[in-house]
Amino acid sequence: MKRKPAKGTIKRLLKMLFGYFPKLLPVIICLIIINAVISALPSVFQQKVVAVLQNSWEQGISWEETRPEIMKNVRTLVIFYGCSLAAGFAYNQLMAVFTQGTLAKLRDEMFSHMETLPIRYFDTNKRGDVMSYYTNDVDAMRQMISQSFPQLLVSAISVTTILCIMMYYSVWMGLVIVLGSFVSIAITRIIGGKSAYHFIAQQKYVAATEGVVEEMINGGKVIKVFNHEQEAEEAFDKANNELYEAAYNANRYSNTLMPILNNVSYIIYVFVAVVGGLLIEFNVPNVSVSGLPISIAVVVPFLGMSRQFAGMIQQVSPQINSIVMGLAGAGRIFALLDEESETDNGYVTLVYAKEENGEVVESDVPTRMWAWKHPHQADGTITYTKVRGDVRFFDVDFGYTPEKIVLHNITLYGKPGQKIAFVGATGAGKTTITNLINRFYDIEDGKIRYDGININKIRKSALRRSLGIVLQDTVLFTGTVMDNIRYGRLDATDEECIAAAKLSGADSFIRHLPEGYNTMLDGDGSNLSQGQCQLLAIARAAVEDPPVMILDEATSSIDTRTEQIVQRGMDALMEGRTVFVIAHRLSTVKNSNVILVLDQGRVIERGTHEELLAMKGQYYQLYTGAFELE
Repeated sequence: MKRKPAKGTIKRLLKMLFGYFPKLLPVIICLIIINAVISALPSVFQQKVVAVLQNSWEQGISWEETRPEIMKNVRTLVIFYGCSLAAGFAYNQLMAVFTQGTLAKLRDEMFSHMETLPIRYFDTNKRGDVMSYYTNDVDAMRQMISQSFPQLLVSAISVTTILCIMMYYSVWMGLVIVLGSFVSIAITRIIGGKSAYHFIAQQKYVAATEGVVEEMINGGKVIKVFNHEQEAEEAFDKANNELYEAAYNANRYSNTLMPILNNVSYIIYVFVAVVGGLLIEFNVPNVSVSGLPISIAVVVPFLGMSRQFAGMIQQVSPQINSIVMGLAGAGRIFALLDEESETDNGYVTLVYAKEENGEVVESDVPTRMWAWKHPHQADGTITYTKVRGDVRFFDVDFGYTPEKIVLHNITLYGKPGQKIAFVGATGAGKTTITNLINRFYDIEDGKIRYDGININKIRKSALRRSLGIVLQDTVLFTGTVMDNIRYGRLDATDEECIAAAKLSGADSFIRHLPEGYNTMLDGDGSNLSQGQCQLLAIARAAVEDPPVMILDEATSSIDTRTEQIVQRGMDALMEGRTVFVIAHRLSTVKNSNVILVLDQGRVIERGTHEELLAMKGQYYQLYTGAFELE
């Protein structure tokens, strides 16, 4: 899915930076001190020295008489440069704190917001592209904030300071330099604009290339198995060539700009010297605040100031590209922050409960009983409904996009303690139904009720807390085995985690690991077999102890012998709970209370294993092998 950069990027960026004004103010003060000393003092000192020497020549004053005046200026210069050195040291320290602190808070804000985004966002965006926000885009902003913005401020202060000094001594000479500067600015705008266009494209292609690399790394085994190395190289080469073209064109224009501006500055220098000589030769009256006539004492400092003025403009041009890339990165980041968070209008919450005098009430301490806390807005009362795990669909329609409905008129009843199985070909809608129970997506039409409560009224965090889920694709996190089991319930004790592992059948292999439950796991579980990862996922669901379980091919990665061990644990885990099972192995769903056969988003058969076999419909064909799940 293509994303447009956020609107008002510059305004939002400046607002964000000035939001940290207490830290930014000392940085600006130090920068002004440094720049004022560097810009103004050399020109002023040079003018004073030339004036003193000129007076000594005209009046015949000896060096011994002139030296005290010159040394006084030198001492003043040394003091100011010392202040500039101290301000420079302070600036570097403060700028590091400001830049990294700003970006650290921005990354926190990005990640916090990303955690609020719906599953739909991650289903429609490549992980490599999302990762690029935290790497390339943030780094582009870092360079812009720490280098380009300060340089722009330095150049702006320097140009303003030098221009004021020039106008103080001679308006005529100042206008000559200003006129030459307009030429430099026009060239910068034309060439820099073309460079900026390609730098923005480069930022986009960097994210695309990272997405390809991430995809190829994740699919490394599949690429090897099917001998698709050549195709993988071609896919990467295509993305890399697009990045190369954008980067080449961006740098081609960028590298052309500096030599052109450098030559323009030399032309301006020569032009200032010629104009200054002509003004002296023809005794043209000077227009200035200082009241000094046009002389060597005025023209010589102007030559130095013309080079300094042109140098300030030249220093801006390399920063244009960094600013453009930084703004492109900021635009992408603000676009991420503008992504709509997952909406949750639910007000029914999940609480620990107990029974008093035959009524369900809220408990102050954890118990084995949960209840739905239902505040009624009409009369302000609160009722408690014991969580039983009764999940029902009524005429549910759903589509990932409004124009393409994938579930049609789904009606099912998951009564407390029942095991409901979904079977059907890939794409029939089995996993989609479980996604609707979790409210990863909201339905288009119909109703879903949980213990008689419309799930739209239940707060999503409470709803998902009451549901245990084991996915076909196991996700483990970097940490110990114990940490990964405890992920199901963070307040679970070690004993509860071990009991959950025993229940799932994971305890035996865990104790054979080098450090048992304290063995560190890689984020992708690469130091375990796929079956072992699946057993840990089942243990993680077991320790959560939810009233409803969703098993999406939970035993698909386990061999037949291990499956028998796990099945005993699963039977114990499922006892007294409502369980929704998705399975391609029909042997695992034979003991289900209800089996729903799905085809293209519709329930075409329902019943027990024996009832469906007696019907001799599609389930019968699937079970006997006359029809395959394709």
